[in-house]
Amino acid sequence: MGGEEAVPESTGVSVELLAAVDLAGEIDGMEGRQLRMRMVTIEPGGVFGPLHDHKGRPGTVYVLQGTVTEHRDGAVAEYGPGVGWKEDRHTTHWLENRGTVPVVEISVDIVNQAPQ
Repeated sequence: MGGEEAVPESTGVSVELLAAVDLAGEIDGMEGRQLRMRMVTIEPGGVFGPLHDHKGRPGTVYVLQGTVTEHRDGAVAEYGPGVGWKEDRHTTHWLENRGTVPVVEISVDIVNQAPQ
């Protein structure tokens, strides 16, 4: 990752688990995995970091409020209310709220149920 900007640590972020489904017995081969839905709030000036990947943790994001700035592979993209972005095995990113209102997003992903 040489030459890229420094990635700040998380600040001004809250995460609420809305729902989860144990996938063992639902889909063959999904033992130990969970489908979860979370509401993530990033306050103005907040950062959802550090730089992280989604290997083994695919998901999608829907933005309810505000505009979130995503930093991915040296590119910057902004997402306002509506469908956001996918998070797959190729995703390495971090997020920030450059706006004046809280960003509220719904994140749905498949995770390993082991404590993280």
